[in-house]
Amino acid sequence: ASTMFAQCTQKCASSVLLIALLSCILSPPAQASKSSEDIRCKCICPPYRNISGHIYNKNVSQKDCNCLHVVEPMPVPGNDVEAYCLLCECKYEERSTTTIKVIIIIYLSVVGALLLYMAFLVLVDPLIRKPDAYTQPLHNEEENEDARSLAAAPTPSGARANTVLERVEGAQQRWKRQVQEQRKTVFDRHKMLS
Repeated sequence: ASTMFAQCTQKCASSVLLIALLSCILSPPAQASKSSEDIRCKCICPPYRNISGHIYNKNVSQKDCNCLHVVEPMPVPGNDVEAYCLLCECKYEERSTTTIKVIIIIYLSVVGALLLYMAFLVLVDPLIRKPDAYTQPLHNEEENEDARSLAAAPTPSGARANTVLERVEGAQQRWKRQVQEQRKTVFDRHKMLS
């Protein structure tokens, strides 16, 4: 069941990527005149006399990207147009919406494949990896026997056995001594200061 689900997930992800690539390849080639979404001229005009600053956008070709073609309606009378246009800064901007769409489709397909894989791991994997009812009690019995043998084993008085429990106990005793020493020094300093 898990291999079938994994194969289905891989097929879905590969089919989504194939569709995205085909839409890129089969999309109409870039024309000489780009679509109105892909090009624009942006003019930023600062405040001039009693007129506040404004940003103008218009879909025009690169050769027409200037204040006279973009700023409509002209906020100043005819004799101030040249002075107003000298203050404006116009930039031609171009983008490819097709490339943006393809990148978004690829991104969403990868995220979708990862979400499907996460759903597989959360829902199906625990069902596949059920703990075996026979091996679990045997494992618990082995742990209990190990614990009993460690507790029953006598420790030699001259040489100390190097078990995990004894190391932990030794570290705990050292820690307790350090805490006692710290308490003494803190209380002694407190008495000296007061």
